[in-house]
Amino acid sequence: MPSALRLFRYVAIAEACSWAGLLIGMYFKYIAATGDLGVKVFGPIHGALFVLYIAGVLAAARTARWNLPTIALGLACAIPPFTSLWFERRMLARHLQESATSPR
Repeated sequence: MPSALRLFRYVAIAEACSWAGLLIGMYFKYIAATGDLGVKVFGPIHGALFVLYIAGVLAAARTARWNLPTIALGLACAIPPFTSLWFERRMLARHLQESATSPR
């Protein structure tokens, strides 16, 4: 697997994990009303990983030669929680399928 695709995979997983941390932090801030430490910690982490995910989609798109609708879908998957994982799995399956059917 090319390094850009591997990096994209790691960033997509990390971005989803940061979503989980941020959502838990928001629960404690807004529902349980016990403090905002979780949001203060995971907010900036998620923000940085969000930007890295966008960069990862663009780098992976260039390496794997994704078409414009696929790139747009990958970028859109940065917004709803955990869809970066769905998109990463979909693109990994596509890459493995293309690798298996391409002549060597």
